[in-house]
Amino acid sequence: MTLKRTSCSALALAAIALSSLLVTPAPATAAILCCPFCAAPSLTLAEQLSQADAAVLVIWADAKKAREVDGKRLPSQTTYEIRQVIRNARGAVKKGQRVRLSRFRSGKKGDMFLLLGSKATRVEWGSPLPVSETSYQYIVQAPSPEAPATKRLAYFIKFLEYPDRQISDDAYAEFANAPYKDIAAVSKLLPRDKVAKWVVDPETPQTRMGLYGLLLGLSGNAADAKLMEHKISTPSEEFRLGIDGVMSGYLLLAGEKGLPLIEQLKLKNLYLVDAKGKVLTDAKGRKKLVPFSETYAAMQSLRFMWSYSEGRISKPRLRQSMRILLERPELADLVIADLARWKDWGIQDRLMAMYNDKDFNVPAIKRAVVRYMLVCTKDIPKGGAAGPLPKHVQDAMKHLALLRKRDPRTVTDAERFFFLK
Repeated sequence: MTLKRTSCSALALAAIALSSLLVTPAPATAAILCCPFCAAPSLTLAEQLSQADAAVLVIWADAKKAREVDGKRLPSQTTYEIRQVIRNARGAVKKGQRVRLSRFRSGKKGDMFLLLGSKATRVEWGSPLPVSETSYQYIVQAPSPEAPATKRLAYFIKFLEYPDRQISDDAYAEFANAPYKDIAAVSKLLPRDKVAKWVVDPETPQTRMGLYGLLLGLSGNAADAKLMEHKISTPSEEFRLGIDGVMSGYLLLAGEKGLPLIEQLKLKNLYLVDAKGKVLTDAKGRKKLVPFSETYAAMQSLRFMWSYSEGRISKPRLRQSMRILLERPELADLVIADLARWKDWGIQDRLMAMYNDKDFNVPAIKRAVVRYMLVCTKDIPKGGAAGPLPKHVQDAMKHLALLRKRDPRTVTDAERFFFLK
């Protein structure tokens, strides 16, 4: 049986790749993305169940390895007995019926499995999924994918850190698949105290940290903001998976007052510092660099606040923070594209100076500058084409003409894949 899903992360990656060409994204881009800080999983158990024609709880009966019988080669097989029928494939399966699957699977009598299948002329079974009585009940009692999102997530909240890893992983997957607006809609149902503990617990799976940081931002208080501030401020040379979600959750709680911390420690500082602001060094006296991953995570948190925070931080203030990264050649092309999307037209002179700066003499940065100017020339108010063009549009046209004269090849390259939605 083949079950298919277009994962949220695949859509997100496609949107990011496309945005590098478009400069301005399609309006629906934000709606495509699922939980912004979650690794997208495969189908959840509820989704698999909903897509199956046949679904049964079986117990292991016996198994035989490939063997010779009367000169014939018999393949290996495993036999299961159906104990409960969830979906009967239009009457094709019944309680007590035995199912034989190819391949030898060891087990002992009483071992339980969930079998899912699709029916054409006969039922084609997928691989048996080991279950316990608890996980089986979790699966069959879960709301269907067609149920309202708030009802579904309210059910899965209870299982996010359940002792049975199969259950907790699936509950996390349900949140990872959910759009941010649906996650935000159940913020009042979140167990704030538990989420705060998960954020600081070193035993929490790092793959879930981004989600838990976001959940704490949606449900937390001032004390939780201080907790996340401490986590963000703790110097680390390691790649901290999910720290972007923690930063975003922190900004949801702290608002504009939280930006100076992010700006200083992650956007401005090149080196790690302790709580007193002293630069940290290694055993050889070399300054410890702020990992690129931390800076990029901060950049992601700014993007999140722009797209999702609904005015928690003003647009001009977010632009101000993002502009700090224009000083970083390794990020400049991405930053320029973001500022073009954010219609930050007050940096044109700065970009023209950057174009001629040897520290930024990188084809990707030059193309980003050209595309920024192209986007700016198109920023004409509806119904205003007949009157004088806005000053930022006129300035961008002049800058674009100058770049076309000085560097026609780069301008042509930048225009080749440029279009606006």
